[in-house]
Amino acid sequence: MTHSLHPAAQKGFSSAAELYQKVRPNYPQEVVEWLQNDLELRLDSKAADLGAGTGKFIPYLKQATANIIAVEPVTEMLEQLKIVHPDVQILQAKSEQIPLKSESIDAVVCAQSFHWFANIETLNEIHYILKPNGHLGLIWNQRDENVDWVKALADLLATLEGDTPRFHSGLWKSVFEHQFLFQLESVKVFSQIQTGTVENVVSKRLLSTSFIAAMPENEQLKLKQQFEQIVWAHTGRRAQDEIDFPYVTYAYNFRKLTI
Repeated sequence: MTHSLHPAAQKGFSSAAELYQKVRPNYPQEVVEWLQNDLELRLDSKAADLGAGTGKFIPYLKQATANIIAVEPVTEMLEQLKIVHPDVQILQAKSEQIPLKSESIDAVVCAQSFHWFANIETLNEIHYILKPNGHLGLIWNQRDENVDWVKALADLLATLEGDTPRFHSGLWKSVFEHQFLFQLESVKVFSQIQTGTVENVVSKRLLSTSFIAAMPENEQLKLKQQFEQIVWAHTGRRAQDEIDFPYVTYAYNFRKLTI
């Protein structure tokens, strides 16, 4: 069974690929140690960045290994990735049809992406391309909703997301139930801050969210005003004022089981 891309991913990421690359947060530097220690990547290891998007996670992979393959289905995202990382091998493919040989990859990493393709077909495909005892790493940046204005923004977003797959729903975890392909080895949690203007790190960042990027432009502009009004109401900071946007990063390490 081949799964089609969710409409929010296809339309949203196609139209907002450049914005995604510019305003999405980076990852905490600690993830390099996670790649080296938990996922056991070495300089001669081969890693696949599945759902690579515009390549936001690739700088961290490059610090752990010299052999990276980026796998991404959306053409516009790949175009941005090629600009930033022209040296990285690229495969335009879906998660359940990865054109790589059996047992050829040491680790598969899904950064900010696994919730889009959390199905058993994908797990079977990842299991197929991983070497024995290979690793599957899942990592997400999430807004720290312990901060009042961040929670207010999240509450607004929750009214808009509909059936769009999201990390925070936890539905992606269900694919790991009743399967004998992978075992969860560890979960690490990191914190980081993205600093910039309210317009860049808050409103434009939220406009790069798949289901918002898929909306008509006039609706996006209205939401931008709402985002900035929420921040102003809680912090007194306007669009061009600098602000610290807090994130929590969750990193899951699964090991391939031998069937």
